[in-house]
Amino acid sequence: MIFPTIDFAAFFLVVLAASWLLMPRPGYWKPFMLAASYFFYGYTDIRFVLLLASSTLINQAAAVALARRRSGRSGVLAAAIVADLGLLGWFKYYGFFALSVDRTLGDLGIAAPLPLLQVALPIGISFFTFQALSYVIDVYRGDTQPARLIDFAVYEAFFPHLVAGPIVRAREFIPQLASPRDRRAVPATRAVFLICGGLVKKVVLADLLARRLVDPVFDTPGQHSSVEVLVAIYGYAVQIYCDFSAYSDIAIGIALLLGFRFPDNFDRPYAATSLQDFWRRWHVTLSRWLRDYVYIPLGGSRRGPRRTQLNLLVTMVLGGLWHGAAWTFVCWGALHGAGLAAERSLDRRRARRAGSAPAPEPPVAVAHAVAIPLPRTAQLSPLPAPAGPRGLAGSPGPAAATEGLEPLYSPGGTAAGLVGGAGGSGPASEVPTRRTSGARRGAGRWARRLLTFHLVCAAWVLFRSPDLATAGEILRRLGTGGVATGLVTPTVIVAIAVGLGLAAVPGRWWAAAQGAFDRLPLPAQVAAVVAFLLVMYAAVGHQDVAPFIYFRF
Repeated sequence: MIFPTIDFAAFFLVVLAASWLLMPRPGYWKPFMLAASYFFYGYTDIRFVLLLASSTLINQAAAVALARRRSGRSGVLAAAIVADLGLLGWFKYYGFFALSVDRTLGDLGIAAPLPLLQVALPIGISFFTFQALSYVIDVYRGDTQPARLIDFAVYEAFFPHLVAGPIVRAREFIPQLASPRDRRAVPATRAVFLICGGLVKKVVLADLLARRLVDPVFDTPGQHSSVEVLVAIYGYAVQIYCDFSAYSDIAIGIALLLGFRFPDNFDRPYAATSLQDFWRRWHVTLSRWLRDYVYIPLGGSRRGPRRTQLNLLVTMVLGGLWHGAAWTFVCWGALHGAGLAAERSLDRRRARRAGSAPAPEPPVAVAHAVAIPLPRTAQLSPLPAPAGPRGLAGSPGPAAATEGLEPLYSPGGTAAGLVGGAGGSGPASEVPTRRTSGARRGAGRWARRLLTFHLVCAAWVLFRSPDLATAGEILRRLGTGGVATGLVTPTVIVAIAVGLGLAAVPGRWWAAAQGAFDRLPLPAQVAAVVAFLLVMYAAVGHQDVAPFIYFRF
């Protein structure tokens, strides 16, 4: 069951109505939401519900044991990690491992093939496994206490984020279960804005680019000109942003309607001025998970420059492998890891040339003490206090819609980009000098953005390609010449331009649009939403909605 379908719309309307009725009675609301989430997850294959329930019981038992024990806690943690990664490895990586070992042994002249099994990949297993791991590790570290079984079960199975994130921490979600729920406090205007915006990005932009440009080129790259291949690479950069950020927006909006706040997951990623900056903006909740549970335990940046670079590379390779069981994902992660390590090295060289050492780092407990990029927007979507019965479901005004946006983690020291640097400013009388300096800095910033965007696009070729041979063919086709054929149409160009624009629009513009919508009377709001849905249906027609890209991760 995917979000922009009639089946999900019917399911969600029933769940939303029942949820609002049961909000004052958490003793009934929690079992109902757990049952609804299990129904959502088992809609495609009921067997997956057993896997999810098993994960919940294993990790809850481990968390309780960790809280009660004074000795042997490391063994309990290790057992939980092995169980979680064992389930993930069996369902997601067994085939990849078996084929890789078979080919390696074959190259060595050893005929010892491993049995190839057809193992169904449960949707969302990477996401709920990471959430379960963070819960157990946080209990082990003393960062949180074990929750009641029903609370942890709802946290892990909560359907808005179950199959494709955002990756929410237990200490962010479970305390919200203890808060009184009131539908009058639901910021419905913001939720509707997020859901409608997500529908546009997914159905109108991402799916259109996939059908008309990206899929044809990546399926048969040898049949297309260099212009078509180049535009298809740009198209995929827009497609994956619109597709994944659409899911995050819809998930956050649905969670808001149910009374929960999720961390934001994207912050204008293609406006990044370096790869470090990109990973502060792209898939924010995964970035901070890798930072807190992989990079820092490996030693972070505390063991010298070379070890820091190795830690970055290992972290990003594991992040690439998390996305999928293929060498293309491993190489994609390695490419980003090498880029981050290179930027770190350039930062140190630049600091030495300037005659100063890099800024000293605070203790590792401080979030911005590490070299791995820190999210800019790892903050919870707002859930303001009740504000009277105006707007959709009594949603508060535009000021309240952005109230309480306190970051969970500070951005940390932003490393200088690969090009240019900051210029100084002269006295107040030297206006032309200041203007020239400002223009130079602006040009340098845009140069860094363009360079970073094209580095990210080059890596996306690996991410999208089914194998390394196809990725190599795509890159080779860029140098073959030729003009575009029918694939590069005005509609495709407009879709790419709009998608890039959406990826660069400042948050204050969205807040202004949301404020204008919120000031409309309730009948006008309802009419606007109905008109939007009718236009969407007319534009899409009876075409099937493609599954979200991150569903397979």
